[in-house]
Amino acid sequence: MNTEDQVSSNTAEYQPDINRYDGRMSYRNCGRWGLKLPAITLGCWHNFGGDHPTTCQKEMIFGSFDLGITHFDLANNYGPPYGSAEKNVGKILKNLPRDEILITSKAGYDMWPGPYGEWGSRKYMLASLDQSLKRMGVDYFDLFYSHRFDPNTPLDETLSALDAAVRQGKALYTGISSYLPEATSQSVQICHQKGLTPLAIHQPNYSMLNRWVEKSLIDLCEKEGLGIIAFCPLFQGLLTDKYLDGIPEGSRASLDKSSLRKNEVSEQNIRVIRELNDHAKKRGQTLAQMALAWILRDSRITSALVGASSLNQITENVKAVENITFTKDELLLLDRILAKINLPKSLWA
Repeated sequence: MNTEDQVSSNTAEYQPDINRYDGRMSYRNCGRWGLKLPAITLGCWHNFGGDHPTTCQKEMIFGSFDLGITHFDLANNYGPPYGSAEKNVGKILKNLPRDEILITSKAGYDMWPGPYGEWGSRKYMLASLDQSLKRMGVDYFDLFYSHRFDPNTPLDETLSALDAAVRQGKALYTGISSYLPEATSQSVQICHQKGLTPLAIHQPNYSMLNRWVEKSLIDLCEKEGLGIIAFCPLFQGLLTDKYLDGIPEGSRASLDKSSLRKNEVSEQNIRVIRELNDHAKKRGQTLAQMALAWILRDSRITSALVGASSLNQITENVKAVENITFTKDELLLLDRILAKINLPKSLWA
């Protein structure tokens, strides 16, 4: 029996934990919408690629569902190779009750060669949607996003593609990711003026180390009724105990093509991370748990999107939900600590 056959055999025996809604996980309304998202969402990017589903992938997804995580976030080019995460996760999710879970996908980054394989044209968005649905083996996505703003395509064209996804029954809600406040505001207004499906959610990069959304985006989303799901809330692992003693071998920062650059793991920044870790201990939390709790302290944040390489990481992250309250003095202290961080100014734009 090969690995994929073993996974298929094991998943056929999976039965969800009957206590999965026992209160360990909390659920928040997505902006003004009736849709609720779990406070913690599982992102299926890193560690979900490959030629076939793995036992570890199965354990993470099933274990997440048993913990009350009902939202699984993907995109067309997640892998590697591109598309493989959707294929693998789709096979595993078939063992979960479809009406109890939210499945997300996005289109915007490069997916296939040629002029029609990325960005925000109607041709690309709808072709990508159909491909993603086929890879995952589902009839619809609960959320379908424009993955990034396209400066060379009219916003109404991209938004009309999202509207078509809903009208064709291929998505229930639509969203945008990484749009700056001005483009977000314009998108909301275009949907209203042209009678397009209103946007339900925004997915920005947000963490203790990347607070650009606090300038105006959070207030804007609240005003317009959009939910917010924060990606990279642990700043590619920097807001965990992984880097307390420097850059470990095999970590993301040690890899030449890592999105977490070595200059971001400087001695100065490590000292800041250690200070944060010391405060987390006083709260009875790990650094990662405190970082997630800090994101969720604001009720306007619908969910924190986490990646993982093991079920244990997910289990520990979920514990953040147990204590998301910070005193004013704590927040002032954390602001003073974070003011010492030395990161590219572009993160704060």
